[in-house]
Amino acid sequence: MLKATPLRRPARVLKSAHDMVFRHVHHSNLIYNTAWEDPRLDRELLQLDRDSRVVMITSAGCNALDYLLDDPAEIHAVDMNYRQNALLELKQALLWQGNFEELFEMFGFGAHAEYASVYGGVRHRLSRPAQEFWDKRISFFNPSSFKKSFYFRGTSGLAAWVMGNALFKLRPNVKNFAACLLDARSLQEQREAYGLFEREVWAPFSDWLLRQPALMTLLGVPRPQIQLIQDSYPGGLTNYVKDKLRHVFTELPIADNYFWRVYMAGSYTLGCCPNYLKQENLAVLQARVGRLKTYTTTVSNFLREHPGHYTHFVLLDHQDWLAAHDTAALLEEWELILSNSSPGAKIIMRSAGLDLSFVPSQVLSRVRFFPERTLPLHQLDRVGTYGSFHYGEVLG
Repeated sequence: MLKATPLRRPARVLKSAHDMVFRHVHHSNLIYNTAWEDPRLDRELLQLDRDSRVVMITSAGCNALDYLLDDPAEIHAVDMNYRQNALLELKQALLWQGNFEELFEMFGFGAHAEYASVYGGVRHRLSRPAQEFWDKRISFFNPSSFKKSFYFRGTSGLAAWVMGNALFKLRPNVKNFAACLLDARSLQEQREAYGLFEREVWAPFSDWLLRQPALMTLLGVPRPQIQLIQDSYPGGLTNYVKDKLRHVFTELPIADNYFWRVYMAGSYTLGCCPNYLKQENLAVLQARVGRLKTYTTTVSNFLREHPGHYTHFVLLDHQDWLAAHDTAALLEEWELILSNSSPGAKIIMRSAGLDLSFVPSQVLSRVRFFPERTLPLHQLDRVGTYGSFHYGEVLG
């Protein structure tokens, strides 16, 4: 017993250090430069309409804009990181302006030769914190910069850039196989291309890289989520990633998978991009974008400060972290959600785990979950990196 204690203490120290670094990175940087959840699945479950009042986590704002296409009355985008809200505000400002070419070059290609001038034309529409952020970082869109694209900025973009460059240098044909994969015209071609791509990618170096906590931190994956995967998935993190990628690239059409395209190529195309970047949606979004408001705070604080009867909650995967680090805050968040929900309010969440074990037991008696609906939808997820997807309705 006495001998075991010194062994446990270094492990606790390492975990604490990892958590401290994660918090520092997330409190000091733009993390997500594009949303990493598939809104096609969300919208099928949420069934938004003119009476919908949505509370959601901002992330990169792509999905909040996607939801506007279903004509909700209001969307409240909440994020603890003001940089994420600043990103959404810049997208909103460009939509308000209504110049499709400028919008698409900035956020479709991730670069614009006149980026400073474009920003100058919409800066007045931003909040003070967003102005202060972009005044210093609008060069993220400079096509002459070393990284060439906004989509290699932020910590998730940096991780994609580092992995891509490391693999391209070590395995030169990876880039060619990736191009074949993105250009595949059928699932059979995808499977053939991915077989070649997979053989090149999964070398000892990439296995090692994937296990590095620093890389997971840049991608926005906290230690509790890594541990969830390690504990619940056969073969741990490496097998989890391999299996998820194989499913996405061999079972789902690549033609509209803009999530993976942007990190493999650094840009979208006109035919493969989020809905807010499609020209046919510009006029509708321009008219509705004022219904979307941002708040730099937690979900709990937002509900305390803005009580009401909300019809929809989109919680992403942040409850994994709360379940591991702060169960009191998790319970408080649920109590505030339930006390501010309209009867039958709809909730969607994602998790690195494979089930609902992160949800407090007392919540399960007040929210009905529908695994029979989410399990088949989860198989159609174009991102494919989450362990599970959950949809629930608040019981009256």
